[in-house]
Amino acid sequence: MAGMRSAEVVELLARVPVLSTLDADDLGRIAELAVPRQFEPGQIVFREGDASDTCYIVRSGRARAVREHAGGRTLTLATFGPGEFFGELALFEDERRSATVEAIELTDVVAVLGPDMRRLMVEHPGISARLVIALGRRLRETNERLTRQSFQTVQSRVAVVLSELVAQELATQESSGDAPQKSTEVSSGETSGRDVLVTATQADLAQLAGSSRESASRFLAVLERAGVISQGRGRLVVHDQEALKQYVF
Repeated sequence: MAGMRSAEVVELLARVPVLSTLDADDLGRIAELAVPRQFEPGQIVFREGDASDTCYIVRSGRARAVREHAGGRTLTLATFGPGEFFGELALFEDERRSATVEAIELTDVVAVLGPDMRRLMVEHPGISARLVIALGRRLRETNERLTRQSFQTVQSRVAVVLSELVAQELATQESSGDAPQKSTEVSSGETSGRDVLVTATQADLAQLAGSSRESASRFLAVLERAGVISQGRGRLVVHDQEALKQYVF
């Protein structure tokens, strides 16, 4: 792959949960199919209803999946950071995209064409079997998460989403080797000590938690008064991750 060594691609693929069960040889075969791509902030990767022919694995940056509802309202379904993937159903069949995915910031990905992957799975059936098992596990985890959310309060759902975004940011820092920088200003874009900067709006958090913006805003104000977070425009800093987890029940 131009711009990336094969070993780097294999290492990236190994971090993807659905691919982590594959051995090094199989990961190497997939890496040979992968093509690097880059998307600017706000750029659409694909739109809902487009032909589904490519799977994407995030190398750096962040993207989000959204759906538009009647009246122009946009619902954020999920966010994707380094080591995560989207459009995975393209690996198995040519279906229409069920959501629109756009880059939130400058995002580097590796793309794998579905037809190429399907040929590889025919040649190496073991890859197909392990992928089906991993995808089944992912579906089960998603169902369990949705079941938990149905019994959670708005506050708990927002706390869960915020905790997941914190974990995603920490994983990104670890993979890039970035050390936290000292800062007490939210607007500086830096973090200090245990502080973790999360680039997300109140609307983003509300959509991911399945709540109204007003309800999410009220809860975030409670967290800010308690010193758990500090808010800025389109971003917030989590100061106490353990205290945040106390709101999850």
